[in-house]
Amino acid sequence: MPDIDPALREQIHHLKAPRTDDGGDTQRIAETVKEVLDAVRSRGDEAVRHYSKLFDKMDPESIEVTAQERAAALAALDPQTRRDTEFAIERVRAFAQAQLATILPLELEALPGLHLGHRVIPIQRVGAYVPGGRYPLLSAPVMTLVPAKVAGCEEVIACLPPTAHPAMIAGCHLAGADRIFRVGGAQAIAAMAYGTQTIPAVDKIVGPGNAYVNEAKRQVFGPVGIDQLAGPSEIFIVADETADPEMIATDLLAQAEHDVRTRVGLITTSRALGEATLKEVDRQLATLSTAPVAGRAWADFGEIAICASEEAMLAYSDHIAAEHLQVHTHDPHATAAKLRNYGSLFIGPLASVVYSDKCCGTNHTLPTMGAGRYTGGLWVGSFVKICTHQWLDARGVAAVAPPAIRQSASEGLEGHRRAAAFRLENAPRSTD
Repeated sequence: MPDIDPALREQIHHLKAPRTDDGGDTQRIAETVKEVLDAVRSRGDEAVRHYSKLFDKMDPESIEVTAQERAAALAALDPQTRRDTEFAIERVRAFAQAQLATILPLELEALPGLHLGHRVIPIQRVGAYVPGGRYPLLSAPVMTLVPAKVAGCEEVIACLPPTAHPAMIAGCHLAGADRIFRVGGAQAIAAMAYGTQTIPAVDKIVGPGNAYVNEAKRQVFGPVGIDQLAGPSEIFIVADETADPEMIATDLLAQAEHDVRTRVGLITTSRALGEATLKEVDRQLATLSTAPVAGRAWADFGEIAICASEEAMLAYSDHIAAEHLQVHTHDPHATAAKLRNYGSLFIGPLASVVYSDKCCGTNHTLPTMGAGRYTGGLWVGSFVKICTHQWLDARGVAAVAPPAIRQSASEGLEGHRRAAAFRLENAPRSTD
């Protein structure tokens, strides 16, 4: 990751620094995933069942969730939970529809007789990995399935671990999954990438998962597309002396309870705010039911950076490129306009990450590990292709053929030169 300007780096001091080692066993994970992928590619459903029994201790009678099972899961869903899920679906759908309306086909005559353009083509078949997690995260299928349906994908399938809460089946159904399969982990990614006797091969795989899911997506990428390689969740807050330490601590711990490897941080120009936030986190952890997870994440990966200037604060934030970036300053919109690297931006103290995580309409599948420097998160545009086309008449050929002929000759590509020259010599007779 590119470092920030050394002069600005000297203006940044850590009141609390995160752990520097990753604590992972990447080689072991990569080898295990390769074994799973190879087995599923060669043995299909039989390998999927083998690894479900090995890793999930489950062997469902049917890999695919039946219509009757969908109906039963929907009937068992708490009525208020269903209403809340449908609220989230409608918000995500409405925002995705508005985004899709900005992605327009293009036709132009760039020169007389030279016609260029592009089409917006939905990806034909998409697979969504829906993580099981410690709790039923009904927002997960909403974020991956709804934009794909809005984009116009012909078939959208969902894979979720066989251990997932039955409510997750209802969530996938409400979000629009055409087919739902009880397969988790690397074997689910393999099944969607290569296809099995039961699960169809897809064109693109989306959705977050654990380290094995992430590694499987990395290994299958190429023949099949992926949305991104997601690491542990992240939240950083850019703040000045006007911010509320109690609110900041609440937001940091809200994200920290996702996972013990969640990265949470405060970047501020106020040492007083940093010190108050440090005390407030400890106070709130004492009564937080998820403290065993959130407290460990805070201890290992929590960070408070004190910056001597606004410029250093913004530079460090752009260096981190956090998945979720909240702005708590006296003029949050002005501060936000100066930031460029993040997954999703939360402007002002009332814009909490939890709203985006659950139901406000923006997607919660976002870039981590600094990827916000070059990409945004999952959105309706992730499910369409922008494919160019061109057509020419004799006037267009007369304009582009001569430079194409000369360039081909200078590059020693005689076949190219002949293809360009043939049209120049014959175009007038072929465009009556």
